[in-house]
Amino acid sequence: MDLGLFTMPLHPPGSNLTETLKSDLDQIIRLDELGYSEAWIGEHYTAEWENIPSPELFIAQAIPLTKQIRLGTGVTCMPNHNPFVLANRIAQLDHMAEGRFNWGIGTGSFPGDMRVFGYWGDNPTVNNSQYTRAALDTILQLWEDPKPGVYESEWWQFTIPEVEEDIGLRAHIRPYQQPHPPIALAGISPRSSTLKMAASRGWIPMSINLIPPVLLKTHWEAIEEGARESGRSAESGAWRVAREIFVAETSAAARKQVLDGVIARDFNEYFLRLLPKVGMLGLMKNDPDMADSDVTIEYLIDNVFIVGSVDEVAQKLNDLRGDIGEFGTLLTMGHEWKPHGPWLESMSLLKNEVLPKIS
Repeated sequence: MDLGLFTMPLHPPGSNLTETLKSDLDQIIRLDELGYSEAWIGEHYTAEWENIPSPELFIAQAIPLTKQIRLGTGVTCMPNHNPFVLANRIAQLDHMAEGRFNWGIGTGSFPGDMRVFGYWGDNPTVNNSQYTRAALDTILQLWEDPKPGVYESEWWQFTIPEVEEDIGLRAHIRPYQQPHPPIALAGISPRSSTLKMAASRGWIPMSINLIPPVLLKTHWEAIEEGARESGRSAESGAWRVAREIFVAETSAAARKQVLDGVIARDFNEYFLRLLPKVGMLGLMKNDPDMADSDVTIEYLIDNVFIVGSVDEVAQKLNDLRGDIGEFGTLLTMGHEWKPHGPWLESMSLLKNEVLPKIS
């Protein structure tokens, strides 16, 4: 099993953007040195807590400062972008990374961003799922064979001009990796149709961190279904599973760091306020009949997060794999490393002492 990072990132409103960008970049550099295999960076425009609007620019800065870690968008929210512009931008980034790039995509986003781009509310101007499928098919066509002509849908129109050899006019930007960088789709809903689509097309399915194992099982069922319907075999090695993880020398020390630290802050002050507003708090419940008030940080530590000593975390991960099946890459979620020492130790223990114990 490989080990990676999935980061929104998360910083309290009012944080200094210059400083948070530096600290987020430092995390990627440190994880590269520790041997983490990949890192995924989010895209948000109107979320003060999640303050990177362009993961591509962030990745471009990280490329020359890292050596082996693969860098990915986590995720490109497709309805936010014109497909012609996006096709060229992603292809360029793939060349800048010399292939050390994964392209994560998604259909949804933060509610404020969805309002900006017209796919939120009772009467949205954009159907985000349809937009994503149409834009993705268009981008893949542009990368394979960008024929001159008009490209249009309900939401966009652009024209690729006829080739003019004498002045070198043509649509010509294609990715470094052929036929394209690895594509990943992130899903969170039970029996996620997004993960089903990923498996049906041979792409990377990614399960987001908020759901308990009982719902993660349905993600693998969706992956298997998507692969089967397209005549493929479901590949557990491609499946990414994101979890909230903290490791310390003792179980008590790990629990204290979570309860008194940034993970509890980020959930109590952000996620546990946001998710009820968007009708998603139920995704975190083991039992759908649970009261919303019972979804506390203590409940999450005991039922959703993976927190403890080296041996305890290793056992929980082995139990998770026993419950949901094997998966190829574990993605630990990104938070501010405050205090820095215990967080760096947690990341190191996870890589060097926990991972070898995973059977």
